[in-house]
Amino acid sequence: MTPPTQSPTQIAWVTPDLDATEKALTGLLGVRKWVRIPDVHFAPDACSYRGEPADFVASISLSYLGDMQLELICPVRGQSIYSEFLRDSGPGLHHICIEAESPEKFDTALTEAADHGAPVVQQGVMPGGIQFAYVSAPQAGVPFVEIAYVSPEMRAFYDYIKQEQR
Repeated sequence: MTPPTQSPTQIAWVTPDLDATEKALTGLLGVRKWVRIPDVHFAPDACSYRGEPADFVASISLSYLGDMQLELICPVRGQSIYSEFLRDSGPGLHHICIEAESPEKFDTALTEAADHGAPVVQQGVMPGGIQFAYVSAPQAGVPFVEIAYVSPEMRAFYDYIKQEQR
């Protein structure tokens, strides 16, 4: 059987302060440039949190270390796994992301995660065609694993960010 997802492609942190976390990771990892995406609105018609429609805003900062995407998430308003994590655990490593190669493999990966005791906690569709779902995986030593399908349009945007690191 071919796995429905690729190896981890992203490491993500939740922080109350993008500037401070960017500075710290730049110094520690040698990251050269961060790309900010402020005030991303996750609307209830496209996102759910703990089985209910979600309405929250988060600011995001992206960079790359080689081929590994680094993501920083700063909750702005509303309830989400990001605000929940910050409230309960403080800033820190939040999730790794694995990508599905197609929408069908995305669905298969979610089913397999649930079959292995990792239920979906938050999921949705972002502008640009990213389907995402966070499954609860504390038994794996990380609070969440994100499973995502990244559309070709968003892949081109990510490739642009990656090129800025060279």
